[in-house]
Amino acid sequence: MNHKEKLLETYKKSFDISDIDNIPEDLMSYIENITDNIDRNKGVYTVLITLTVHKLLEPKQDIRYFQSKMKGGFSARTIDAKYITPTLKELGLLSMAESGWLTRSLEQPYPYTMSYEGEISGKGMKEAFLRVVGAFQKNSLIAENLLRLILNSAILFKEKNHVEIKKIKRGDKVIISNLVSLLEKHFTAKYGTHGGSKLPVLAFYAIYKILTSEMNRYKNCKLAPLGSHTASDKTSKSAGDIQIMKKGQLFETVEIKLDKPIDINIARIAYEKIIKFNPERYYILSYMGVLEKDEKEIEGLILKIKKAHGCQLIVNGLINSLKYYFRLISDLKGFFNEYIELVENDTELKTIHKTKLKELIRGYGL
Repeated sequence: MNHKEKLLETYKKSFDISDIDNIPEDLMSYIENITDNIDRNKGVYTVLITLTVHKLLEPKQDIRYFQSKMKGGFSARTIDAKYITPTLKELGLLSMAESGWLTRSLEQPYPYTMSYEGEISGKGMKEAFLRVVGAFQKNSLIAENLLRLILNSAILFKEKNHVEIKKIKRGDKVIISNLVSLLEKHFTAKYGTHGGSKLPVLAFYAIYKILTSEMNRYKNCKLAPLGSHTASDKTSKSAGDIQIMKKGQLFETVEIKLDKPIDINIARIAYEKIIKFNPERYYILSYMGVLEKDEKEIEGLILKIKKAHGCQLIVNGLINSLKYYFRLISDLKGFFNEYIELVENDTELKTIHKTKLKELIRGYGL
Protein backbone atom coordinates (compact mmCIF):
# COMPACT_ATOMS: atom_id res chain seq x y z
CA MET A 1 0.00 0.00 0.00
CA ASN A 2 1.37 3.42 -0.93
CA HIS A 3 0.75 6.77 0.75
CA LYS A 4 -2.16 7.71 -1.50
CA GLU A 5 -3.94 4.43 -0.86
CA LYS A 6 -3.43 4.77 2.90
CA LEU A 7 -4.73 8.33 2.87
CA LEU A 8 -7.82 7.30 0.90
CA GLU A 9 -8.43 4.36 3.22
CA THR A 10 -8.30 6.63 6.26
CA TYR A 11 -10.37 9.33 4.54
CA LYS A 12 -13.25 6.88 4.11
CA LYS A 13 -13.20 6.28 7.88
CA SER A 14 -13.18 9.99 8.69
CA PHE A 15 -16.77 11.00 7.95
CA ASP A 16 -17.90 9.53 11.27
CA ILE A 17 -15.50 9.94 14.20
CA SER A 18 -17.94 9.14 17.02
CA ASP A 19 -16.00 5.97 17.87
CA ILE A 20 -12.79 7.85 18.72
CA ASP A 21 -12.33 7.85 22.49
CA ASN A 22 -8.65 7.16 23.05
CA ILE A 23 -7.22 10.69 22.69
CA PRO A 24 -5.97 12.27 25.95
CA GLU A 25 -7.69 15.53 26.86
CA ASP A 26 -4.55 17.68 26.67
CA LEU A 27 -3.69 16.28 23.24
CA MET A 28 -7.26 16.86 22.08
CA SER A 29 -6.95 20.55 22.90
CA TYR A 30 -3.89 20.79 20.65
CA ILE A 31 -5.70 18.96 17.86
CA GLU A 32 -8.66 21.32 18.17
CA ASN A 33 -6.39 24.36 17.89
CA ILE A 34 -5.13 22.96 14.59
CA THR A 35 -8.47 21.79 13.20
CA ASP A 36 -10.21 25.05 14.11
CA ASN A 37 -7.69 26.93 11.97
CA ILE A 38 -6.92 24.61 9.07
CA ASP A 39 -7.84 27.16 6.42
CA ARG A 40 -5.33 29.62 7.90
CA ASN A 41 -2.65 27.00 8.54
CA LYS A 42 -2.82 24.72 5.52
CA GLY A 43 0.90 24.06 5.77
CA VAL A 44 0.58 22.64 9.29
CA TYR A 45 -2.46 20.61 8.29
CA THR A 46 -0.76 19.16 5.19
CA VAL A 47 2.48 18.36 7.00
CA LEU A 48 0.62 16.56 9.79
CA ILE A 49 -1.32 14.46 7.29
CA THR A 50 1.90 13.54 5.48
CA LEU A 51 3.76 12.61 8.65
CA THR A 52 0.88 10.56 10.02
CA VAL A 53 0.29 8.62 6.81
CA HIS A 54 3.99 7.82 6.66
CA LYS A 55 4.00 6.73 10.31
CA LEU A 56 1.11 4.37 9.63
CA LEU A 57 3.02 2.80 6.75
CA GLU A 58 6.44 2.87 8.44
CA PRO A 59 5.87 2.54 12.23
CA LYS A 60 9.60 2.38 12.99
CA GLN A 61 10.36 5.69 11.28
CA ASP A 62 10.94 8.67 13.56
CA ILE A 63 8.74 11.14 11.69
CA ARG A 64 10.26 14.12 13.47
CA TYR A 65 13.26 13.71 11.17
CA PHE A 66 11.42 14.81 8.06
CA GLN A 67 14.37 15.54 5.76
CA SER A 68 16.55 12.86 4.18
CA LYS A 69 19.71 14.81 5.06
CA MET A 70 18.90 14.38 8.76
CA LYS A 71 20.36 11.30 10.42
CA GLY A 72 17.72 8.59 10.18
CA GLY A 73 15.47 10.95 8.27
CA PHE A 74 13.27 10.63 5.19
CA SER A 75 12.02 12.99 2.50
CA ALA A 76 8.56 13.94 3.72
CA ARG A 77 8.28 16.73 1.16
CA THR A 78 8.71 14.25 -1.70
CA ILE A 79 5.95 12.06 -0.26
CA ASP A 80 3.69 15.07 0.13
CA ALA A 81 4.28 16.39 -3.39
CA LYS A 82 3.87 12.95 -4.98
CA TYR A 83 1.01 11.49 -2.96
CA ILE A 84 -0.59 13.67 -0.27
CA THR A 85 -1.25 17.07 -1.83
CA PRO A 86 -2.43 15.63 -5.19
CA THR A 87 -4.82 13.32 -3.33
CA LEU A 88 -6.19 16.15 -1.19
CA LYS A 89 -6.86 18.11 -4.39
CA GLU A 90 -8.51 15.06 -5.93
CA LEU A 91 -10.82 14.83 -2.91
CA GLY A 92 -11.62 18.54 -3.06
CA LEU A 93 -10.15 19.11 0.39
CA LEU A 94 -7.97 22.01 1.50
CA SER A 95 -4.50 21.71 0.03
CA MET A 96 -1.32 23.60 -0.69
CA ALA A 97 -0.14 24.46 -4.20
CA GLU A 98 2.49 21.72 -4.26
CA SER A 99 3.53 20.80 -0.74
CA GLY A 100 3.09 21.81 2.89
CA TRP A 101 6.85 22.25 3.00
CA LEU A 102 6.64 25.29 0.77
CA THR A 103 5.84 27.07 4.04
CA ARG A 104 9.22 28.38 5.16
CA SER A 105 8.49 28.03 8.87
CA LEU A 106 8.00 24.29 8.41
CA GLU A 107 10.98 23.55 6.19
CA GLN A 108 13.74 24.65 8.56
CA PRO A 109 16.51 22.00 8.77
CA TYR A 110 15.77 20.92 12.34
CA PRO A 111 13.78 17.92 13.59
CA TYR A 112 10.26 18.58 14.86
CA THR A 113 11.13 18.38 18.55
CA MET A 114 9.97 20.90 21.16
CA SER A 115 13.19 22.85 20.50
CA TYR A 116 12.38 23.29 16.80
CA GLU A 117 13.58 26.74 15.75
CA GLY A 118 11.11 27.53 12.98
CA GLU A 119 8.44 30.15 13.72
CA ILE A 120 4.94 28.83 13.04
CA SER A 121 2.28 31.54 12.93
CA GLY A 122 -0.97 31.43 14.87
CA LYS A 123 -1.64 31.61 18.60
CA GLY A 124 -0.34 28.43 20.21
CA MET A 125 0.06 26.82 16.78
CA LYS A 126 3.75 26.00 17.09
CA GLU A 127 3.32 24.17 20.39
CA ALA A 128 0.17 22.42 19.16
CA PHE A 129 1.93 21.25 16.01
CA LEU A 130 5.01 19.95 17.82
CA ARG A 131 2.96 18.27 20.57
CA VAL A 132 0.84 16.46 18.00
CA VAL A 133 3.89 15.34 16.01
CA GLY A 134 5.40 14.09 19.27
CA ALA A 135 2.20 12.18 20.03
CA PHE A 136 2.30 10.53 16.60
CA GLN A 137 5.87 9.49 17.24
CA LYS A 138 5.38 8.16 20.77
CA ASN A 139 2.15 6.29 20.21
CA SER A 140 1.55 5.03 16.70
CA LEU A 141 -1.61 3.27 17.96
CA ILE A 142 -3.46 6.59 18.13
CA ALA A 143 -1.96 7.98 14.93
CA GLU A 144 -4.79 6.81 12.68
CA ASN A 145 -7.44 8.34 14.95
CA LEU A 146 -5.54 11.62 15.05
CA LEU A 147 -5.41 11.56 11.26
CA ARG A 148 -9.14 10.87 11.13
CA LEU A 149 -9.79 13.90 13.35
CA ILE A 150 -7.77 16.13 11.03
CA LEU A 151 -9.42 14.75 7.90
CA ASN A 152 -12.85 15.07 9.48
CA SER A 153 -12.23 18.76 10.09
CA ALA A 154 -11.25 19.15 6.43
CA ILE A 155 -14.42 17.34 5.34
CA LEU A 156 -16.57 19.57 7.55
CA PHE A 157 -14.80 22.68 6.25
CA LYS A 158 -15.51 21.59 2.68
CA GLU A 159 -19.18 20.96 3.47
CA LYS A 160 -19.55 24.26 5.32
CA ASN A 161 -17.89 26.17 2.51
CA HIS A 162 -19.90 24.53 -0.27
CA VAL A 163 -22.36 26.81 -2.01
CA GLU A 164 -24.32 25.39 -4.91
CA ILE A 165 -24.48 27.85 -7.80
CA LYS A 166 -26.81 26.84 -10.61
CA LYS A 167 -25.39 27.11 -14.09
CA ILE A 168 -27.18 29.29 -16.60
CA LYS A 169 -29.30 27.59 -19.24
CA ARG A 170 -29.92 30.30 -21.82
CA GLY A 171 -26.97 31.66 -23.78
CA ASP A 172 -29.05 34.43 -25.37
CA LYS A 173 -29.18 36.19 -21.99
CA VAL A 174 -25.40 36.55 -21.84
CA ILE A 175 -24.46 40.01 -23.14
CA ILE A 176 -20.81 41.09 -23.06
CA SER A 177 -21.46 44.42 -21.33
CA ASN A 178 -23.55 42.78 -18.59
CA LEU A 179 -21.03 39.97 -18.19
CA VAL A 180 -18.15 42.42 -17.74
CA SER A 181 -20.20 44.45 -15.27
CA LEU A 182 -21.16 41.36 -13.26
CA LEU A 183 -17.59 40.09 -13.10
CA GLU A 184 -16.20 43.48 -12.11
CA LYS A 185 -18.67 43.64 -9.23
CA HIS A 186 -17.73 40.10 -8.21
CA PHE A 187 -14.01 40.90 -8.28
CA THR A 188 -14.20 44.19 -6.40
CA ALA A 189 -16.88 43.64 -3.74
CA LYS A 190 -15.78 44.37 -0.17
CA TYR A 191 -15.53 40.88 1.30
CA GLY A 192 -13.64 41.63 4.50
CA THR A 193 -11.55 38.48 4.08
CA HIS A 194 -8.76 37.18 1.90
CA GLY A 195 -9.25 35.14 -1.25
CA GLY A 196 -10.99 37.62 -3.53
CA SER A 197 -7.86 38.22 -5.61
CA LYS A 198 -8.26 34.71 -7.01
CA LEU A 199 -11.60 35.53 -8.66
CA PRO A 200 -10.14 37.20 -11.79
CA VAL A 201 -7.66 34.33 -12.05
CA LEU A 202 -10.57 31.90 -12.20
CA ALA A 203 -12.31 34.08 -14.79
CA PHE A 204 -9.31 34.08 -17.12
CA TYR A 205 -8.74 30.38 -16.52
CA ALA A 206 -12.32 29.80 -17.69
CA ILE A 207 -11.64 32.03 -20.72
CA TYR A 208 -8.61 29.97 -21.67
CA LYS A 209 -10.60 26.76 -21.28
CA ILE A 210 -12.81 28.05 -24.09
CA LEU A 211 -9.97 29.54 -26.15
CA THR A 212 -8.02 26.28 -26.19
CA SER A 213 -10.98 24.61 -27.87
CA GLU A 214 -11.97 27.47 -30.20
CA MET A 215 -8.84 29.26 -31.46
CA ASN A 216 -6.23 27.93 -33.87
CA ARG A 217 -3.46 29.61 -31.88
CA TYR A 218 -4.19 27.25 -29.01
CA LYS A 219 -4.52 24.08 -31.06
CA ASN A 220 -2.86 21.17 -29.21
CA CYS A 221 -2.56 23.33 -26.08
CA LYS A 222 -3.51 22.34 -22.55
CA LEU A 223 -4.04 24.35 -19.41
CA ALA A 224 -1.80 23.48 -16.49
CA PRO A 225 -3.76 22.92 -13.26
CA LEU A 226 -4.32 26.03 -11.19
CA GLY A 227 -2.01 26.39 -8.23
CA SER A 228 -2.51 28.19 -4.95
CA HIS A 229 -3.04 31.93 -5.19
CA THR A 230 -1.41 32.57 -1.82
CA ALA A 231 2.25 32.15 -2.81
CA SER A 232 4.21 35.30 -3.58
CA ASP A 233 5.53 35.92 -7.10
CA LYS A 234 9.12 35.42 -5.96
CA THR A 235 8.57 32.18 -4.05
CA SER A 236 6.10 30.60 -6.47
CA LYS A 237 7.62 27.84 -8.56
CA SER A 238 5.22 28.42 -11.45
CA ALA A 239 5.67 30.89 -14.29
CA GLY A 240 2.43 32.68 -13.44
CA ASP A 241 -1.18 32.32 -12.35
CA ILE A 242 -2.23 30.63 -15.60
CA GLN A 243 0.07 28.47 -17.71
CA ILE A 244 -0.78 27.23 -21.20
CA MET A 245 1.28 24.24 -22.30
CA LYS A 246 1.95 23.11 -25.88
CA LYS A 247 3.56 19.74 -26.55
CA GLY A 248 4.83 19.63 -22.99
CA GLN A 249 6.45 23.08 -23.14
CA LEU A 250 5.27 26.35 -21.64
CA PHE A 251 3.59 28.31 -24.43
CA GLU A 252 1.89 31.25 -22.75
CA THR A 253 1.60 32.66 -19.23
CA VAL A 254 -0.88 35.00 -17.58
CA GLU A 255 -0.17 36.81 -14.31
CA ILE A 256 -3.11 38.65 -12.78
CA LYS A 257 -3.19 41.47 -10.23
CA LEU A 258 -6.38 42.76 -8.66
CA ASP A 259 -5.22 45.35 -6.15
CA LYS A 260 -1.76 46.26 -7.47
CA PRO A 261 -0.86 48.37 -10.50
CA ILE A 262 1.75 46.95 -12.85
CA ASP A 263 5.00 48.64 -11.86
CA ILE A 264 8.57 48.09 -12.97
CA ASN A 265 9.21 45.65 -10.12
CA ILE A 266 6.34 43.39 -11.22
CA ALA A 267 7.63 43.59 -14.80
CA ARG A 268 11.14 42.64 -13.66
CA ILE A 269 9.83 39.63 -11.76
CA ALA A 270 8.05 38.60 -14.97
CA TYR A 271 11.36 38.99 -16.81
CA GLU A 272 13.00 36.58 -14.36
CA LYS A 273 10.19 34.09 -15.00
CA ILE A 274 10.59 34.53 -18.77
CA ILE A 275 14.31 33.75 -18.53
CA LYS A 276 13.58 30.67 -16.44
CA PHE A 277 10.52 29.26 -18.24
CA ASN A 278 10.84 30.70 -21.78
CA PRO A 279 7.19 31.17 -22.87
CA GLU A 280 6.27 32.76 -26.22
CA ARG A 281 4.03 35.31 -24.53
CA TYR A 282 3.75 36.58 -20.98
CA TYR A 283 0.70 38.63 -20.00
CA ILE A 284 0.45 40.79 -16.89
CA LEU A 285 -3.10 42.03 -16.37
CA SER A 286 -4.09 44.37 -13.56
CA TYR A 287 -7.39 45.87 -12.50
CA MET A 288 -5.41 49.00 -11.60
CA GLY A 289 -3.61 49.15 -14.95
CA VAL A 290 0.01 50.23 -15.43
CA LEU A 291 1.65 52.62 -12.98
CA GLU A 292 2.00 55.82 -14.99
CA LYS A 293 5.43 56.82 -13.70
CA ASP A 294 6.86 53.42 -14.70
CA GLU A 295 5.33 53.23 -18.19
CA LYS A 296 8.43 54.26 -20.16
CA GLU A 297 10.73 51.99 -18.15
CA ILE A 298 8.34 49.07 -18.65
CA GLU A 299 8.18 49.79 -22.39
CA GLY A 300 11.97 49.67 -22.52
CA LEU A 301 12.00 46.37 -20.68
CA ILE A 302 9.40 44.94 -23.08
CA LEU A 303 11.64 45.78 -26.04
CA LYS A 304 14.69 44.35 -24.28
CA ILE A 305 12.90 41.06 -23.54
CA LYS A 306 11.61 40.74 -27.10
CA LYS A 307 15.06 41.34 -28.55
CA ALA A 308 16.95 39.08 -26.14
CA HIS A 309 14.47 36.23 -25.71
CA GLY A 310 11.83 36.51 -28.43
CA CYS A 311 9.09 36.59 -25.79
CA GLN A 312 6.35 39.18 -26.04
CA LEU A 313 5.64 40.72 -22.62
CA ILE A 314 2.16 42.24 -22.69
CA VAL A 315 0.83 44.51 -19.93
CA ASN A 316 -2.78 45.63 -19.89
CA GLY A 317 -5.79 46.50 -17.79
CA LEU A 318 -7.87 43.62 -16.49
CA ILE A 319 -11.30 44.86 -17.56
CA ASN A 320 -10.17 45.92 -21.04
CA SER A 321 -8.65 42.47 -21.47
CA LEU A 322 -11.93 40.83 -20.45
CA LYS A 323 -13.80 42.83 -23.09
CA TYR A 324 -11.23 41.88 -25.73
CA TYR A 325 -11.30 38.17 -24.93
CA PHE A 326 -15.10 38.07 -24.81
CA ARG A 327 -15.17 39.33 -28.41
CA LEU A 328 -13.00 36.36 -29.38
CA ILE A 329 -15.14 33.76 -27.62
CA SER A 330 -18.20 32.39 -29.38
CA ASP A 331 -19.46 30.39 -26.39
CA LEU A 332 -20.01 32.99 -23.67
CA LYS A 333 -22.49 30.73 -21.92
CA GLY A 334 -19.85 28.00 -21.82
CA PHE A 335 -17.34 30.46 -20.38
CA PHE A 336 -19.67 31.64 -17.64
CA ASN A 337 -20.67 28.14 -16.63
CA GLU A 338 -16.98 27.23 -16.43
CA TYR A 339 -16.45 30.23 -14.15
CA ILE A 340 -19.39 29.22 -11.97
CA GLU A 341 -17.97 25.71 -11.59
CA LEU A 342 -14.49 26.98 -10.75
CA VAL A 343 -15.83 29.36 -8.09
CA GLU A 344 -18.15 26.74 -6.64
CA ASN A 345 -15.39 24.13 -6.26
CA ASP A 346 -12.45 26.31 -5.24
CA THR A 347 -11.16 25.52 -1.75
CA GLU A 348 -9.32 28.83 -1.25
CA LEU A 349 -12.42 30.97 -1.70
CA LYS A 350 -14.71 31.68 1.23
CA THR A 351 -18.46 31.18 1.36
CA ILE A 352 -18.99 34.92 0.94
CA HIS A 353 -17.26 34.89 -2.47
CA LYS A 354 -19.56 32.14 -3.67
CA THR A 355 -22.80 33.55 -2.31
CA LYS A 356 -21.93 36.91 -3.89
CA LEU A 357 -21.73 35.31 -7.33
CA LYS A 358 -25.05 33.60 -6.71
CA GLU A 359 -26.61 36.96 -5.79
CA LEU A 360 -25.15 38.67 -8.86
CA ILE A 361 -26.45 35.99 -11.21
CA ARG A 362 -29.90 36.44 -9.74
CA GLY A 363 -29.60 40.23 -9.90
CA TYR A 364 -28.62 40.21 -13.57
CA GLY A 365 -31.44 37.81 -14.43
CA LEU A 366 -29.17 35.10 -15.81
